Amino acid sequence: MLEEVLEEVLEKGELINKLFLFFILKMDQQKLREAIQGTGRAFLKSLPVLIGVLILVSLSQVLIPKEAYLWLFSKNMFLDSLIGGLLGSVLAGNPITSYVLGGELLTQGVSLMAVTAFIVTWVTVGIIQLPAEVVLLGRKFAIIRNITAFLMAIVVAIVTVLIIGVLS
Repeated sequence: MLEEVLEEVLEKGELINKLFLFFILKMDQQKLREAIQGTGRAFLKSLPVLIGVLILVSLSQVLIPKEAYLWLFSKNMFLDSLIGGLLGSVLAGNPITSYVLGGELLTQGVSLMAVTAFIVTWVTVGIIQLPAEVVLLGRKFAIIRNITAFLMAIVVAIVTVLIIGVLS
């Protein structure tokens, strides 16, 4: 049965699927089984931390009203980008939520630079997720990744505003 399905995918599938299945079929099945089991064990080990992160993110989105964000911004574009970046770092979430919130902030008069920094850090920097990252990726890597992502978010915000200013 499995071989029939694999043959059908090989006949109809895209090149990447064909290559993937080719390597799976050529792999040592025992090693493949061990790899899948190891991945499952690692996932189960990290599940409590991941559930905790999801709970913290959900709570922060519910407990902090949108109006509080408007109070924080000073109309200084560079200071606002730092504030937006810090807020996005702490209040991590998914991209779709950040676009909705970013649109609301723009409507309320928050600068594009602050909103861009907020959206980019919202998705790429995660202070709330840091404990999970440390467990899964290691302390040094997690900290360096978050600091780099924060700094790059500020750069992206500045470059975005400069490009839009040139284009408009």
